[in-house]
Amino acid sequence: MQNAMTRRRLIQMVGTGTGTAAAYATMQAMGFMATPAAYAGTPDLPIGSGQGRAVTVLGAGIAGMVAAYELAKAGYEVTVLEATDLAGGRNRTYRGGDTIVEDDSRQLVDFDRDPSLYFNAGPARLPYHHQGILGYCREFGVALQPIVNENRGAFFQDDAAFDGGRVLNRQVVNDSRGIIAEMLSKAVGTGVLDQELSGLDKERFLDFVSSFGALDDGTYTGTSRGGYVDAPGSGLRPPGATLPVLDLGELLASDFWGYKMHFGEGFTQAATMMEPVGGMDMIAQAFAERVGPMITYNAEVSEIRREGDGARVTYRTPDGSARTLTSDHIVVTIPFSVLRDIDNDFSAPIRSSIEACGYVAACKAAFQAERRFWEEDDKIYGGISWSANDITQIWYPTAGFGQQKGVVVGAYIWSNSIGERFGDMPLADRLELVLEQGSKIHPAYRDAVTGGSSIAWHKVPFAKGGWASWDDDARAAAYPAVVAGDGPFHFAGEHMSYLTGWQEGSVLSAHDCVNAIAEHTRLADL
Repeated sequence: MQNAMTRRRLIQMVGTGTGTAAAYATMQAMGFMATPAAYAGTPDLPIGSGQGRAVTVLGAGIAGMVAAYELAKAGYEVTVLEATDLAGGRNRTYRGGDTIVEDDSRQLVDFDRDPSLYFNAGPARLPYHHQGILGYCREFGVALQPIVNENRGAFFQDDAAFDGGRVLNRQVVNDSRGIIAEMLSKAVGTGVLDQELSGLDKERFLDFVSSFGALDDGTYTGTSRGGYVDAPGSGLRPPGATLPVLDLGELLASDFWGYKMHFGEGFTQAATMMEPVGGMDMIAQAFAERVGPMITYNAEVSEIRREGDGARVTYRTPDGSARTLTSDHIVVTIPFSVLRDIDNDFSAPIRSSIEACGYVAACKAAFQAERRFWEEDDKIYGGISWSANDITQIWYPTAGFGQQKGVVVGAYIWSNSIGERFGDMPLADRLELVLEQGSKIHPAYRDAVTGGSSIAWHKVPFAKGGWASWDDDARAAAYPAVVAGDGPFHFAGEHMSYLTGWQEGSVLSAHDCVNAIAEHTRLADL
């Protein structure tokens, strides 16, 4: 019992001080959590095993194109129906001359045409351990570059703390660790934790805490980790004093410590993070090059029904005419936010599952900067500054370090209440809000940017949301039904995974569908 208590306290300390990723690894090492199975690789279907079988894939997003690509390799006759005129789904990168379409508006993106000036409106990161999507990048020759996800030189800003001023990330992180380490060191020194630690453990633990928090004889007085008042230079210019320690009361008054301070330690956020060179849609384009002949664009599905042992799909063409397609299997990758409004004869549990799945009202806004003020004025190269206001995040581009111009993402919102309010604003009002709130972090912001583009994913046709959000009850009661499938119907997409919002979830769920169809074919051929 005593050992269990010590472990629990250790895990709590690791998680609070260093982030969820470290706590996750600690729990695995201590045997509290199973290590996830290694990525099994792409489906390995025998060549020609799908001959004589037809599969219709609904949606040419990442999941749909993965399924089409793998099934076609095995000889299945594959048709992909895509409601828009572009493959990729929510993998969407905008460049100068593109148009952002929402239910009630069309925006012309007015960036200069330059390889480094682009806006990843959907997914923008590839974690190093997402081996499914990274494997396709390798197979297709999609060039990747690291992105800076966490930057100690970026800022936090909260109107409720530090007089509303911006505070360096490195100060917030390292002063918080130092303050916590000092408190813990004093607790150990007064004997409060003697029951938890042996004599040897106590001595080593104090050394550990001191190193972790940069303590000076058990006291935190600041650290070079947080930065200097005057940075070291050449000649007779030694480093100046370290920056003053942030006030604990101000830190607690802010919202920095809730999750933002250790955001970059999360399982899906920790380095190394990557992106395709030239924009995230390089992945979509690579898939489209391989499955393009299978895709029928501008085909809006209006009905999905069973027919014999298979199924049929009715879809509308741009001229308004209806066409019907029958097949042995249907892979449905349409987001449930859209699928629930399409006439179907899915089983009752499947329909209940589709209704139970929520979606995030994610929004972004981006500007072209005529000068890279974040680099020139504040020495920020990539990464994220955090705001307690509606904009939530400012993303600085990794592409084009040192160039004159750049595209800065001035807002990334994933709170439904904020996103819905933001999305209801006219474009000009959205952009004005982003400039107003971003200027609290960068005073030069407004004068350095031009134009501006914004997307509210819950208002984008055929998406109706940024990504799926299963609550615990729905995940337990409703989700298993759609995972099992429904006769000829198989479901794939980020919503069909525990990696909602990530392309890896789309890839892995598509692999599940491909393997299920292959197994059905194998049994039918016995």
